[in-house]
Amino acid sequence: MQNFPWLKFYPESVDPEVDVTSYSSVVNLFEESVSKFGDAVAYECMGKSMTFNELDTYSQNFASYLQHELKMNKGDKVAIQMPNCLQYPVALFGTLRAGMVVVNVNPLYTAKEMKHQFDDSGATAIVILENFAFNLEKIQREIHAKHIITTRLGDMLGVLKGTIVNLVVKHVKKMVPAFNIPDAISWKKVMAQGGKNNFNREWMELGDSAFLQYTGGTTGVSKGAELTHGNIVANMQQISAWMKPRLKEREEVVITALPLYHIFALTVNCLAMFKIGAKNVLITNPRDMPGFIKELGKHKFTVITGVNTLFNGLMNAEGFSGLDFSHLKVAVGGGMAVQKATAEKWGKITGIALAEGYGLTETSPVAVCNPIDGTERIGTIGVPLPNTNVKVINDEGNTLPTGEKGELCIKGPQVMKGYWNRPDETDQVMEGEWFKTGDIAVIDEDGFVKIVDRKKEMILVSGFNVYPNEVENAIASHPKVMETGVIGMPDDKSTEKVVAYVVPRDKSVTEEEIIAHCREELTNYKVPREVYFTDELPKSNVGKILRRKIKEMHEKK
Repeated sequence: MQNFPWLKFYPESVDPEVDVTSYSSVVNLFEESVSKFGDAVAYECMGKSMTFNELDTYSQNFASYLQHELKMNKGDKVAIQMPNCLQYPVALFGTLRAGMVVVNVNPLYTAKEMKHQFDDSGATAIVILENFAFNLEKIQREIHAKHIITTRLGDMLGVLKGTIVNLVVKHVKKMVPAFNIPDAISWKKVMAQGGKNNFNREWMELGDSAFLQYTGGTTGVSKGAELTHGNIVANMQQISAWMKPRLKEREEVVITALPLYHIFALTVNCLAMFKIGAKNVLITNPRDMPGFIKELGKHKFTVITGVNTLFNGLMNAEGFSGLDFSHLKVAVGGGMAVQKATAEKWGKITGIALAEGYGLTETSPVAVCNPIDGTERIGTIGVPLPNTNVKVINDEGNTLPTGEKGELCIKGPQVMKGYWNRPDETDQVMEGEWFKTGDIAVIDEDGFVKIVDRKKEMILVSGFNVYPNEVENAIASHPKVMETGVIGMPDDKSTEKVVAYVVPRDKSVTEEEIIAHCREELTNYKVPREVYFTDELPKSNVGKILRRKIKEMHEKK
């Protein structure tokens, strides 16, 4: 690697070049961790623990069921749609061990959003928590998936506790809407029958696909970033090297409140921490702040990751400041900008700096991060990880000098293979080995990167991307709407909020009516928080609605 300015901020124990090819696949790394950490706890959820050896057995059973009972083959796609629970890592590693590709699906998606992702990915099997199966029922005859596996929240919590949890969730809390999927296979059946046949260990190479991780686009159409075993192994190695000054094998307890289907928690929490034998505490419902804080009080946690809204929510919740932070070593914020006030308050309460990092689905995700040795700089996203280079370019594609604003570009082994079945979209963001992020950044003389704006019109809500076209399409489908334009505006709680401007076809339409309609079409974080009505929207001379002008109009209110 060249003598880049940021290298002087690398701790002595962090090599700027790490071996990203030392494992032939994620499965190869999984097997090494099982052999090293066997009886140690790998995951814990709702008070139930699962050791590395137990995960080894369960994931083999899952893989065997896919291979022998469902007759699925290497390269087939398995969609996993569930929140943080013990079934998730079993299904994840089982799918990968069978040589198949994981398609992560947000369980909060509407039926329409689910259908697009299932069809686009070509998923052969779907594993879904039954709480969300009512939406799957709506589209089951329209999708091509051959197999549906349903699981209940308590299915891996033991017979007594699991039975109680399942009864409470379904009959007391009423969290399982009625559904009817006649051919659905129960998780219990998969685990029981999977162990009857020998698991066939498939050989994977670094170039083989491991994940189709869906993200939005400027067109509003969700597309799958094809992440190879090589991409994921590289990022696991990079993250492990970055954390090396603070973290030790077998000693760490990691709090995972971010959903594992999100690329941040997937790679950083689920995979990279697995590599060092950490105990991963899965939080199923982090919105239940009293329950979350109660769970934190049970563990001598050493690592916590999250987004700005999560950290802010914790610090404003009763009981958080009274927790024991004496074991905490690392706190990392990503997925959205960490606000300065949040970082400063976190440091005062916990005594540990909140290190901001940066990445995208297309970079597996981590590309840049603040050092975790006390040299972090609040307000920046840090410096590039090992084996990673960054630059900023102007609209003509020319590299800009230090201190000038331009589009941030990233080059490294963690950069995706491309967008699944969308070479045109891939060509728009790849310039040789460089990935063009769409974010506007400045790199200072020390190599620290600061995000200052976004080139894309994407809206960032609590770490999740919302694309205006998708929301506009949903609003425009309302019979009382003529035209609409959607923008993102600053919001203290979630970085940005979705704001819609509507030209009504029928002036009897109300804000509440539009929002209720959107809730039928879109998952919650995409739904507009505010709706305004206007006689006309600003347009270009060819009739294109100008969101920039809408934003200017809104700011004058």
